[in-house]
Amino acid sequence: MNMDKPLRRVAIFGLLLFFALMAQVNYVQGSQAESLRNDDKNTRKFAEVFNAPRGDIIAGGQVIVQSEPTGKDNPKYGRTYKNGPVYAPVTGYFNGGASKVELAYNSLLGGTDKRITHQRWFDAFIGKKAEGANVELTLNTDAQQVAYQRLRNSTTRRAGAAVIDIKTGAVQVLASYPSFDPNEVAPQRGTKGSQRLVELDQAKGVIKPLIDNAMSQTFPPGSSFKTVTAAIAMEQLGLTSSSIVNTGQLILPESGKPLPNSHDTGNCAGRATLRGAYAESCNTTFGELALQMGIKQLNAGATKFGFNRRFEIEPDVRPAESDVPVAVRNLETGQMTPTGKDGTARSGIGQENVRATPLQMAMVAAAVANEGKIMKPYLVQTVRAKDQSELYSAEPKEFSQAIKPETAEQLADMMRAVVREGTARNLQGMNIAGKTGTAEQGDGNPNARWFVGFAPVNKPRYAFAVITEGPGDGATNAGPVAGAIMAQVLKK
Repeated sequence: MNMDKPLRRVAIFGLLLFFALMAQVNYVQGSQAESLRNDDKNTRKFAEVFNAPRGDIIAGGQVIVQSEPTGKDNPKYGRTYKNGPVYAPVTGYFNGGASKVELAYNSLLGGTDKRITHQRWFDAFIGKKAEGANVELTLNTDAQQVAYQRLRNSTTRRAGAAVIDIKTGAVQVLASYPSFDPNEVAPQRGTKGSQRLVELDQAKGVIKPLIDNAMSQTFPPGSSFKTVTAAIAMEQLGLTSSSIVNTGQLILPESGKPLPNSHDTGNCAGRATLRGAYAESCNTTFGELALQMGIKQLNAGATKFGFNRRFEIEPDVRPAESDVPVAVRNLETGQMTPTGKDGTARSGIGQENVRATPLQMAMVAAAVANEGKIMKPYLVQTVRAKDQSELYSAEPKEFSQAIKPETAEQLADMMRAVVREGTARNLQGMNIAGKTGTAEQGDGNPNARWFVGFAPVNKPRYAFAVITEGPGDGATNAGPVAGAIMAQVLKK
């Protein structure tokens, strides 16, 4: 009997099994390596995550977050945050878990991203761990520090500020008070750090330091929202800044109660141009415009600015949703209750159930300053490997064309009028234009005080929003904070 043929079959079958095994090993180690490494059932990742240094986080040419040896076996490396509370709204924290930029670029900072491991395959082959990449932020560090200090001095409760480059969307400032120190929850703090994180996470009341007040917390925008109402009315009702509008008494249609102005003199005495009504912030005008359009049209127009939707500012990092609700859920019955006509009028002046983050209101101002166009905000400019090769670079992207260029041009002039002759005359000489807002937050709660606008006054480059809580109005309290921040931004 000839044994060659059966032997050849066995040999071929054995080779096929060998190649199948090799293919499977390569598939697991290559295509599935990252998903297996990050699988929740993989306990090794929790043991190894502190055994190698993470990349640095850099802003303004200085390292603000870095890893340092602890001299211990576990964790071998800690995480150090320079001026932790100042930058925490952007950097977030890392202690195995992560938030903000530490979360968004976790695999790059940790050296596990394919863009690093595929380039350093020989290092992996010889057992050398890949080094984490460095992340470079868009922040203006001097302005960020000014913002934190001015917010801190402005309130005993909550405050936040956002500044964005209107042409690119690059975030220059994202500051919050109260804040927290990521050093307190870093790996080198061990169980004390974990306990501190739980304390921060379970903070009682409205002051929650882990939830920043710049993009993760919403407030009633008050009269600063009149920019949105005016923009929608100009495009839907055919108004211009010189159109004559009612500024006198407005009786709410359901309750029969008047919607009051802060004053009934000057432009708010009966009739005025839309520009004049905006400059002096006549509530009756914008309540009436909202009634003419209806809550659905107000909602749809606000959506173009970014309201009523969630979007990513960086991977897995989403600002809180700003809303102009057409209905709200009854907490007792669970049913949706439509926003009535009285509520529609109050929504037109940024009250009722309208909510916004400072970042969202900065985006509104950016549309006004940039011919109606909003660029998508972002926090990270570049990511570089340790050998300085570029792994990622931000590319400006259009978020939306919120309004027509001619509408934006008229609104920009209206914002300038607020400072020249309106409710923010105290801000003259600060090279900023904008809209004041003073929103009531219910019995026993302080006002939400806003100033939202752009700088410089001519040929604007940046849009901003500042909110501080406390007694008094936006012009007196938020306006000077915005002026100080923008003076620092414009030095660049």
